[in-house]
Amino acid sequence: MWVLGAAACVLLSFLNQFFWYRREPLSISAIPAQIAVVPLGHLMAAALTRRVFFEGQKWEFSLNPGRFNVKEHVLITIFANSGAANPYSIHIITAVKIFYRQRLTFLVSLGVVLTTQVLGFGWAGLLRRYLVEPASMWWPQNLVQVSLFRTLHEKEVRARGALIRNQFFLIAFICSFAYYVFPGYLFPKLTSISWLCWIFSSSVLIQQLGSGLHGLGIGAIGLDWSSISSYLGSPLASPWFATANIAVGYFLCMYVVTPIAYWLNVYKSKTFPIFSDDLFTSDGQKYNISAIIDSNFHIDLQAYEREGRLYLSTFFAMGYGFSFACLTATIVHVLLFHGRDLWLLSKSAFKEKQMDIHTKLMRNYKQVPEWWFLCVLSVNIVGTLLLCHYYNDQLQLPWWGVLLACGLAFLFTLPIGVITATTNQTPGLNVITEYIIGYLYPGYPVANMCFKVYGFISMKQALVFLQDFKLGHYMKIPPRTMFMAQVVGTLISSLVHLGTAWWLMDTVPDICDRAALPKGSPWTCPSDHVFYDASVIWGLIGPERIFGDLGYYSAVNWSFLIGAVAPVLVWVATKAFPNQEWVRLISVPVLLVSIIQMPPATAVNYNSWIIIGFLSGYVSYRYYRDWWSRHNYVLSGALDAGLAFMGVFLYLCLGMEHISLDWWGSTTDGCSLASCPTAKGIVVDGCPVF
Repeated sequence: MWVLGAAACVLLSFLNQFFWYRREPLSISAIPAQIAVVPLGHLMAAALTRRVFFEGQKWEFSLNPGRFNVKEHVLITIFANSGAANPYSIHIITAVKIFYRQRLTFLVSLGVVLTTQVLGFGWAGLLRRYLVEPASMWWPQNLVQVSLFRTLHEKEVRARGALIRNQFFLIAFICSFAYYVFPGYLFPKLTSISWLCWIFSSSVLIQQLGSGLHGLGIGAIGLDWSSISSYLGSPLASPWFATANIAVGYFLCMYVVTPIAYWLNVYKSKTFPIFSDDLFTSDGQKYNISAIIDSNFHIDLQAYEREGRLYLSTFFAMGYGFSFACLTATIVHVLLFHGRDLWLLSKSAFKEKQMDIHTKLMRNYKQVPEWWFLCVLSVNIVGTLLLCHYYNDQLQLPWWGVLLACGLAFLFTLPIGVITATTNQTPGLNVITEYIIGYLYPGYPVANMCFKVYGFISMKQALVFLQDFKLGHYMKIPPRTMFMAQVVGTLISSLVHLGTAWWLMDTVPDICDRAALPKGSPWTCPSDHVFYDASVIWGLIGPERIFGDLGYYSAVNWSFLIGAVAPVLVWVATKAFPNQEWVRLISVPVLLVSIIQMPPATAVNYNSWIIIGFLSGYVSYRYYRDWWSRHNYVLSGALDAGLAFMGVFLYLCLGMEHISLDWWGSTTDGCSLASCPTAKGIVVDGCPVF
């Protein structure tokens, strides 16, 4: 278990961080590792010696404890889960080193990564009763893995003319591996087929409508699994009702709110691109951020007055409105739809006869004492306080900021955990944490980033640990063994992620610099660009000058009220129409969180994801249930695995040697006018003047 688990954790950590800086940052789940370790586990069980070392002594051990079994397999998968999630704190390192070009040492970076990744253990341990033990907290993603465990360990009889699951996985893996050479190297245009741009090559309006990467993406589709699964995860693992809510929210924001705001010229929208993560001046030019930073890495207010206000693209501004609404909607939704159950749990009102059968069976094991989690939590908080105090010149965050971030993370872990455990979608705390520290401590971009990471990622990590607890709950894994696997896996993952990121930043020329990178280069770092932009908006300049009394976008704050009211309307509808099942499936937080990944995610990512999610979660599940139950999740793992290995292979063999192709299919979108402004008299390079 330890050897295969550590190997899976290292491999997934490397692959996920490797792809994170690319234009389509593939996120590989633990499923490929879960499948791949089965033959290796059986091989090791057959080949390794069963000799017991130091027999009869306190530290006796054996390299081969016996037959490879499902519980070992689950623990290996929990190890792999640690490597499947990218540490959000890597964004801080990239922003400071690459975008701001300031000093941040490896030692300080390691401290930030480790503390943010492990801090969530404390919240997870304190909230197990609410988010793991109740049967209603079912964690949909875990059902993918439980299904695969059954597939891989139950003896399968091959039906005549059909494939067993392992055969299907191998065929799908080979096909995925071979196919990715086309979108990954030979024909990158498959990533975003924006056919409207090809027909109307000189029309700004049509390209704004049709571009899958820089516009509204009408008709755009991607024939590239990395494009489909890069931001929202595998559509094959999403419940259909959640997919439908995301589709409605995406359609509402992308095809109703954004076009209306743009063509009514709200916030001078026509002066800027309709969809962009860049920051602009009042005349449509990109904002020179370095001009407003003084020698102490703080905002220079006189320089800011000279440069003028900072402006956002239409979608970027509307996206912040959806984020504000999502936060209040999450709280109100959980109170209305789950408040009574949570109150009963907090009073320990669930009697033994009402307990979930899994919870009853798990009581046979020694539980992890709560003081273990409290010790991890205390050590991390103290370590973070010391780190921010002694290296304040690099991190800028004061001690009270650390404590406030921890308090916010703990406060929101429960309501957001309920949403995640029931819908497989996670509303983020990133915007509200930026908002709070931006008002309390403006002008310090690194402090803002650190506060966001400690406030947001410790909550998100807590959800990862809780999801693993639930997986162990389903599979009856001893909690103490699972705890050790999680701790060790998280430490290994942190080291590998940081090492990989540091290596790429040192070896890839002009990484993340879109202006300096060669045409068609995949190293555009879309997520890091958005993170950097957010640090400028909320940290360097501050929300008061953007969304507050001194800002241009203060009306967006009404979104908080809209988000609070919307779940009430849905709740009233469920009471008024109790027989209408579709009303009960409406989840306002999921609907609003739908576009939280945009940008950096683009229209083509969502279009393709929704189509595949519909075909899998509705068509296949409803009309081909037997095929879906046997092959759906296996297919998801095979597509991830094949793409990942070919992506690394292409980089090592061709990318590092700077061998590239230059032809029509090398450009990923072909919509060069989609980012042009349409306001009269605005002059931007490469764009017509209206």
